[in-house]
Amino acid sequence: MGRMKIISVQLPQGLINAMDQLVKKGVYPNRSEIIREAIRELLKKELYQLDAENRSTPDYIIK
Repeated sequence: MGRMKIISVQLPQGLINAMDQLVKKGVYPNRSEIIREAIRELLKKELYQLDAENRSTPDYIIK
C-alpha cells in the first residue's frame, strides 16, 4: 500500500464497540484495518455494480 492519509470519521458508539470486539478477538490488528477492509469491499461491490449497469446488451439479445 502506498502512503496513507489520515481522515476523520464520526461513527456511532455501537460500531466502535463492535470493531473493538473484533480487534480484541484478534480478527483484525486494529480499527483502521477494519475500516480499510470495509471500504475496499464496498468499493468493489459498488464499482462492480456500476460496471454491470454500464455494460451494453448485445443487439441480438431481445429485452
